Amino acid sequence: RNLLLRHFRPHQTSQRMRIAMQSLLNRIISDDAVSDPVTRYAIDVRDGADARYLNMQTRLATQNAGECDPLDLDAYYHHDGFTALKQVLTEAQPEALIDTITRSELRGRGGAGFPTGMKWQTVRAQQDTRKIVVCNGDEGDPGAFMDRMIFESFPFRVLEGIAIAAYSIGAHEAYIYIRHEYPLAISRLRRAIDLCRNQGWLGDNIAGTGTSLDVTLVEGAGAFVCGEETALLKAIEGHRGMPRYRPPYPAESGLWKHPTLVNNVETFALVPWIIRNGPHAFADMGTHSSKGTKAFALAGKIAHGGLIEVPMGISLRDVVMQLGGGIENGRTFKAVQVGGPSGGCIPESLADIPIDYVDLKAEGAMMGSGGLVVLDDTDCMVDIARYFLAFTQEESCGKCTFCRIGTRRMLDILERLCAGKAKTGDLELLEQLAHEVQRGSLCGLGKTAPNPVLSTLKYFREEYTAHLEGHCPAKRCKALIRYVINDPCIGCTRCAQRCPVDAIAMRPYEKHEIDGTLCTRCDACRIACPANAIEIRQRDQPEIKQET
Repeated sequence: RNLLLRHFRPHQTSQRMRIAMQSLLNRIISDDAVSDPVTRYAIDVRDGADARYLNMQTRLATQNAGECDPLDLDAYYHHDGFTALKQVLTEAQPEALIDTITRSELRGRGGAGFPTGMKWQTVRAQQDTRKIVVCNGDEGDPGAFMDRMIFESFPFRVLEGIAIAAYSIGAHEAYIYIRHEYPLAISRLRRAIDLCRNQGWLGDNIAGTGTSLDVTLVEGAGAFVCGEETALLKAIEGHRGMPRYRPPYPAESGLWKHPTLVNNVETFALVPWIIRNGPHAFADMGTHSSKGTKAFALAGKIAHGGLIEVPMGISLRDVVMQLGGGIENGRTFKAVQVGGPSGGCIPESLADIPIDYVDLKAEGAMMGSGGLVVLDDTDCMVDIARYFLAFTQEESCGKCTFCRIGTRRMLDILERLCAGKAKTGDLELLEQLAHEVQRGSLCGLGKTAPNPVLSTLKYFREEYTAHLEGHCPAKRCKALIRYVINDPCIGCTRCAQRCPVDAIAMRPYEKHEIDGTLCTRCDACRIACPANAIEIRQRDQPEIKQET
């Protein structure tokens, strides 16, 4: 009660409102309220799906989630906020600090998994007197929201990690590149930067140690390719975001040709925890090749999705079936799309593999920035590959021919397959194009764009073969299916009322029919039908004559 009342400032809330709030809070904690508790949003933290969702997580980057106001500095201090930064500035030499990060075996959480300590050491070793830190918050993967949630919930933690990194490499300026589509994250970051400046954690003479750091927020224009570090640096400089050849790498020549340290949001958020708890505490978690924890955006056909943080090495099956509560609506677990649009689809048969950089790559997927999209038996893997390739093809900057033209030709084949117009040899051509795009593209977007296609061709080739024959096993591709109303129809007219194109004539108390020439396969009629009388059939599936 006292914590809530403390946030009602006199200049923001009327006296009457504060009195009403106090009365309400008194009522909530009174004996009457306890005898008649509010259970609508209650969760069981001891057993069941909620307990597994909460207890199977190991929170480092998202430590103390939900326990304090994101912009309450006092609450952040209470949870050891800025303890690591003060310890570093007063006790540690930059070389020793980099050694701590190196011994923790922290790898960049942005997707490539490059050793963080090695990158920091490379930047520090450069002779240039001007060095720069860049936080890559350009989160463009469909369904991904890890960076957004960390920005919104832990802005001070990210800033503390950036300040520690800046001190270690000898930088006095930092940039946070964030998507313009994240207005709440942007507003909270701006406020957090101002608060840190006012309290002496940013600006000149940080904590009285003589160290200075200026942080600038840069809003991105929405280009997916700007998640690639060289394109991101071009965008900060005011140019069109397009990748460039490497070497030199940004650690040697980056922003305005000065040595630049580029790390992901989650990477910076993990740094304060490592400093406070020591490198071995972090390195003791995870697998041989992948230490610590990883935050994921768990989404798709899952019963309990959201932002999760789990130890490296946990299996995909445990994440989906235990932590995520299994597949919703009683459907069958089919696959997991790992790593966003540039990742691969791991089938249910391989779901016991551990989540780490090496094992995922060996199976044709990648860690990526942390997207996990769960698929069930109603999902068509050819259509899934088409969807993700359409995204990467549209987001291609067009600089290199393999990415610009190769992905377009691949998408043409996938669209023909989903339309039932593919021809013999298309699968072999699709696979050949995928390998050529991988080898010939300039940046990571083009090199990884074929991953959804190659992984689905590898594990679900029978679905591609079925599409060559004009069938969609999952009954998802609209050109290959049709909707039929069967005898259980009770003539309630709900299907006709819901149809957006008037493909069903309204005939009360009579069996309805669907005009296939008008039907758009939107599925609205089947969802609305109370008698389960609407069936999805293959396009050329014959009618079944019922005997009287």
